[in-house]
Amino acid sequence: MTPGESFKALYETVVKLRSPGGCPWDREQTPSSLRGALVEETYECLEAIDENDPAHIAEELGDLFLLVSMLSYMHEQEGKFSVADVLAKVNDKLIRRHPHVFADVKVKDSAEVLDNWASIKINQEGRKPKDSILDEVSSGLPPMDRSFKLQKKAAKAGFDWPDAAGVMEKISEELEEVREAINNEQITAGNGRDLHAAVEEELGDLLFAVINLCRFMKTEPSVALRRTNSKFTERFKYVEKMMKETGCEMKKENLDVMEKHWKAAKGGE
Repeated sequence: MTPGESFKALYETVVKLRSPGGCPWDREQTPSSLRGALVEETYECLEAIDENDPAHIAEELGDLFLLVSMLSYMHEQEGKFSVADVLAKVNDKLIRRHPHVFADVKVKDSAEVLDNWASIKINQEGRKPKDSILDEVSSGLPPMDRSFKLQKKAAKAGFDWPDAAGVMEKISEELEEVREAINNEQITAGNGRDLHAAVEEELGDLLFAVINLCRFMKTEPSVALRRTNSKFTERFKYVEKMMKETGCEMKKENLDVMEKHWKAAKGGE
């Protein structure tokens, strides 16, 4: 089938699922009830992309298409807008915001494309300029992703470190402040709520500085962390496997044995 035919078939399936004779579960869903699924499926798609598995990517993209179609059709059922409206609006927006492709505007690089994009949003679409460029970053983003984008916005305005060395010095500085905050809390045996808040604040500053280094090194922090999560998971599973095979229990008292298997897992990579 052509893309148009395939989407028509998907639309008809969604309509059937939401019809009186359709699926009870699908009929009970609302835009609010599908919010969590939309986030979950997005992350599953990111995982598939990281795995570079075309079949898995296609499957996860299909799940996203389903959710977007379902959410759009729910609003169509309520008479607020149609699925066709959604598609038409995004298509019109793409054409409007790419005058260097669909009109005679000239651009020299992708940075100029983004500048034009921002200008079109205000001058052609009538969007109110933000009080701050940081207001352009959604507060609904996961904290790590939001930090990354906030830093990129600030850097674009010239508020940035001259080089990565300065960021690394900042990380060392923030790490020392974390140590001081932890020592202060331990002195009071952890009973001071204000001191614990200080630890939390300093840890946040440290994480923010590390994310800044990721930006300097042109590395998406969430991508880097997902890779580390996968690496940790595989190594830990190996430790579990070896402990089970040798009849050794997974507990603190056997940490030396677990550490030996952990090093073996690293060597095996």
